[in-house]
Amino acid sequence: MATAAAGGAGQEKQLAPTLLSFFIYNPKLGPKEGEEEKKILFYHPNEVEKNEKIRNVGLCEAIVQFTRTFSPTKPAKSLHTQKNRQFFHEPEENFWMVMVVRNPIIEKHKDGKPVYEYQEEELLDKVYSSVLQQCYSMYKLFNGTFLKAMEDGGVKVLKERLEKFFHRYLQTLHLQSCDLLDVFCGISFFPLDKMTYLKIQSFINRMEESLNIVKYTAFLYNDQLIWSGLEQDDMRILYKYLTTSLFPRHMEPEVYGRDSPIRAEMPGNLQHYGRFLTGPLNLNDPEAKCRFPKIFVNTDDTYEELHLIVYKAMSAAVCFMIDASIPPTLEFCRKLDSIVGPQLTVLASDICEQYNINKRISGAEKEPQFKFIYFNHMNLAEKSTIHMRKTPSVSLASVHPDLMKILGDINSDFSRVDEDEEIIVKAMSDYWVVGKKSDQRELYVILNQKNANLIEVNEEVKKLCATQFNNIFFLD
Repeated sequence: MATAAAGGAGQEKQLAPTLLSFFIYNPKLGPKEGEEEKKILFYHPNEVEKNEKIRNVGLCEAIVQFTRTFSPTKPAKSLHTQKNRQFFHEPEENFWMVMVVRNPIIEKHKDGKPVYEYQEEELLDKVYSSVLQQCYSMYKLFNGTFLKAMEDGGVKVLKERLEKFFHRYLQTLHLQSCDLLDVFCGISFFPLDKMTYLKIQSFINRMEESLNIVKYTAFLYNDQLIWSGLEQDDMRILYKYLTTSLFPRHMEPEVYGRDSPIRAEMPGNLQHYGRFLTGPLNLNDPEAKCRFPKIFVNTDDTYEELHLIVYKAMSAAVCFMIDASIPPTLEFCRKLDSIVGPQLTVLASDICEQYNINKRISGAEKEPQFKFIYFNHMNLAEKSTIHMRKTPSVSLASVHPDLMKILGDINSDFSRVDEDEEIIVKAMSDYWVVGKKSDQRELYVILNQKNANLIEVNEEVKKLCATQFNNIFFLD
């Protein structure tokens, strides 16, 4: 994605970071000379000449081995060069994932010829290392571990699964808009009053009872999480899949009122807007396929294989996870539709009503003078007023990239110390950036105040903590 900066003769063009290559290898698979190609399990772009693939993998192997001599337990995480940056990750023993990202470029014209200046310091290691780790987590969610594929059918099966998954997944990596949120990979929770929360809780209990093969349930509204029965780490990656991939593919205008049913054939008051986002498209078709994506959870110890059923009515979505050894039948899907659909429709309008009432009570939110990102490591709760989710997989930040980089730098400082701390930075122009770390929580605030001094900035942040986070203890 190139953005051109206006300017007469010395016109500059800024070229965003891009993915140069991505590969997965295992050094134990081709130990002998002449067998190097056997180490390579996946390589993107595939068109690259065989010898170059072998050379690039060999180079990464050498770097990892070389850095091991200095730090046996923590091998290399990244390598900085003028033109690009390489990130290394060993998610399972001897399985290495490598991502090579080209540094951003400023293109200038000198005497009519383009001159490229590589921005070597612009990329944040922590952000792209997190992106690489998520590539593995997302693969594991749908396929289980690399080792599992080896057990299922050796190198051949593993290569097939990697090819099938990463061929599609790598197209969804928007490296130009990766930032601090990728480091947190948090979950946005939907704010609810107690009564509505209890209604949802009782709805989930009723559903799990009626559909007795359901093992886990997750409930979302407006792409935000309300309830989940999954382990945190599994929910975190499932949440990312739902909000950046599945839901955006099924965007629809939610303009229907309660009394204009999509399905005229529903009798009486059972009008509902429920539909499957995964599974059968048309329940009236006797040939309809009841295929649901498989997911793997608790991969660290027990290893559960589940079918993921995602069902949505208006802005509410519920995920039912059932044991993968039980194939869901069309009969089951129809039963689920008839039980869940009407109740979820009513529940969705209740939540919407309640939410609007709460919004009116709390008063219209005017554009504040500050923007913030908040993250809690304990429950993975994330809140950002900096990001506007405009498109499916790109979270666009509404502040200058330089400011986002400062946030990333502050976060790196925080992760180096265990104590609580606060960092205040005077950035370019009129911006102040404040980072607070207290216990397991982090808050980053960007203020745009001309001529403000340190004391005033501190006061503003205190006010913000009092209004937005009144029940959260932050250090004074």
